[in-house]
Amino acid sequence: MVKKRYIQAAACLVTACMLLCGCGEKDGALLIGNLESQNAGNRTAEGEERERVGEENEVPKSGHGEGQAAELRETTIRVYVCGAVTNPGVVEIPEGSRAEDALAAAGGFAPEAGREAVNLAEWVKDGQMLYFPTEGEAEVQKAREEDAAAGLVNINTADAAGLCTLPGVGESRAADIIAYREANGGFESCEDIMKVTGIKEAMYQKIKDRITVK
Repeated sequence: MVKKRYIQAAACLVTACMLLCGCGEKDGALLIGNLESQNAGNRTAEGEERERVGEENEVPKSGHGEGQAAELRETTIRVYVCGAVTNPGVVEIPEGSRAEDALAAAGGFAPEAGREAVNLAEWVKDGQMLYFPTEGEAEVQKAREEDAAAGLVNINTADAAGLCTLPGVGESRAADIIAYREANGGFESCEDIMKVTGIKEAMYQKIKDRITVK
């Protein structure tokens, strides 16, 4: 408004000067028209600038709720907990949890669980399966690991794959060894392996230094 009044006053002053100086009405009208056009252009530029600033400051509203929902979905993971636990099944726990958190979500250890068989400080990830063995299973696994470290195969605990590492023992012979120990409660000595059908003295001599029953 101030600028408009200033331009109008200037136009009147110029007109008066031109009349005093003998200028024609045509020239005065032309000058006044130019001043008014400049004023209109300034107003248009100011309006466009205000609209541009308003558009830049406008905060988009769409998609805000969807982003929050996606963020919530990403903060939890699903883990399958099975074995010697109270409530085996799929549990939902916060992302960044450890095995102890998954165990707690499944109700904790069952009475027969081998409590030291699983590293409870282990990080877990989405879609992982956690198996908690029984105490008996844990003891067998520990014995296998100790025998493997010593380079021995325990014929009372080894699975078929372990038995097949012995010279002359294939899948069929390994199945016979497992069937014998299940039917007779295991081997009391290494020599007892010769009681298995198909294993004679010659084979025993080849494997005796690589087997154990402890």
